[in-house]
Amino acid sequence: MATIVGCVTTSHVPAIGGAIARGLQHEPYWQPFFDGFPPIREWLGRARPDAAVVFYNDHGLNFFLDKMPTFAVGAAPQYRNADEGWGIPTLPAFPGDPELSWRLIEHLVESDFDITSCQEMLVDHAFTMPMKLLWPDAGSSWPLPTVPVCINTVQHPLPSARRCVELGRAVGEAVRRWPADRRVLLIGSGGLSHQLDGRRAGFINKEFDQRFMQSLVDDPAWAAKYSIRELVELTGTQGVELLMWMAARAALGDGAELLHANYHIPISNTAAGTMAFAPAA
Repeated sequence: MATIVGCVTTSHVPAIGGAIARGLQHEPYWQPFFDGFPPIREWLGRARPDAAVVFYNDHGLNFFLDKMPTFAVGAAPQYRNADEGWGIPTLPAFPGDPELSWRLIEHLVESDFDITSCQEMLVDHAFTMPMKLLWPDAGSSWPLPTVPVCINTVQHPLPSARRCVELGRAVGEAVRRWPADRRVLLIGSGGLSHQLDGRRAGFINKEFDQRFMQSLVDDPAWAAKYSIRELVELTGTQGVELLMWMAARAALGDGAELLHANYHIPISNTAAGTMAFAPAA
């Protein structure tokens, strides 16, 4: 049977791509953020995942306001990117894992989730940033196939935090029931608190961010008690991207060991965080 080796959550601020492209990782402004990743890369070297399920949100590249599914799962042989944000060169196409994709889709539909299945799919910086941060030396190819799981955080009504937790749990069940000798990594991409427009542009809620990160350690469904309106009020219009963190962490299961955590503000008027978990022993 397949094994979930762990879960990584991280912010995907587009400016990160520009910093990578310009080699600014060791500049004082950026280093506190990039310093959060070497311990995770070392752990990944030991965990040896051979597939990744990436929970992310699309920013208008693959879906737009006229057609915005609540949940979508990629089932393509590869995923090309056309939006890296602020200067990073377009990256090589990401290999897909259609067998794992259909395993997830079939299980989710059987679990009463209405999924949009995408046999062609473009991915933007929300998908590519975590991959580049975790495997910065990937050249013309990526070290493992991927399955994108897209959650709508753009066009209201958004799925509730509770529903995203349920989605994550169902994905975890599907992976663990997959009769394949595979090692799967879960990635949650988005957040933390930030608002890019309106009267609250530049809003950051450090206290809530840190409470939320701690909840993923000891009470992963804690934030599900808040409505979407309350989460937007607490974290900002775009801070609601923490839904992807919740889904990825829920897929890992209730018990987990925190391997590493990093929190830094600001990056481009945004709170940026990173966490890594292993399954409970």
